[in-house]
Amino acid sequence: MRIVSFNANGLRSAANKGFFDWFAGHDADILCVQETKAQEHQLSGEAFRPPGYHVAFRDATTKKGYSGVAIYSRREPDELRTALGWAPFDDEGRYLEARFGNLSVVSFYIPSGSSGEIRQGFKFEMMDWLRPILDTWLASGRDYVLCGDWNIVRARNDIRNWSSNQKNSGCLPPERAWLNGMIGDACGDGSPQPQVGSGWVDTFRALKPDAIEYTWWSNRGAARANDVGWRLDYQLCTPSLAERLSGCSILREPRFSDHAPYTVDYRDVDARG
Repeated sequence: MRIVSFNANGLRSAANKGFFDWFAGHDADILCVQETKAQEHQLSGEAFRPPGYHVAFRDATTKKGYSGVAIYSRREPDELRTALGWAPFDDEGRYLEARFGNLSVVSFYIPSGSSGEIRQGFKFEMMDWLRPILDTWLASGRDYVLCGDWNIVRARNDIRNWSSNQKNSGCLPPERAWLNGMIGDACGDGSPQPQVGSGWVDTFRALKPDAIEYTWWSNRGAARANDVGWRLDYQLCTPSLAERLSGCSILREPRFSDHAPYTVDYRDVDARG
């Protein structure tokens, strides 16, 4: 099974840059999109509906053209879930879950706090609320893959300018402690972590423990050309899937967005039906 996670920063914009032409040749079983920045009726054309895929959207209802997530899948999901029970988060279109038997694939768009104190406060509130939900999923016995833009780096190898960003949203110590506190590996920043095998698995670090690769670059200056990036996009999976990881890649070029698509291959997991 091949899963792609991609923050499109506007799905119409990414489509115009050739994203779906690339996707058609990528042999993906599931695509999780974040920041569709559109309402579903604006994505009804053939350009956004590749043949052979079912598609589901969760749009923002509080502000049109904002946020939004989607899941494309070769197999029709047995069930779709679009809300976690907290309106300030749900209504911004930040969560969509597709269930295929015992497998859940989630498209997440975790808030950024970079616009100022109000949104950073919302991000911290969301983190406190979401943590027990993720703990419940981890202990549920279901296989989960959590895809998306988490707007948090984990450690020094996940950001080009580590020292100068310690006071910036996405690299704040409490944010990193929250994320690393759920992931069971030794690739974090020294924050307390679960024992290996008992926490969420960072698929990239499981497959490439020492690699330095990024998934997002600022549009300012020549950040992408100079590889001044951040690794903000993840696929976190339950330990039950850890031994089935077979490969991963970050597609830095061609450029469809300020984020790069992140692809993971899982052995012996079937979402085709």
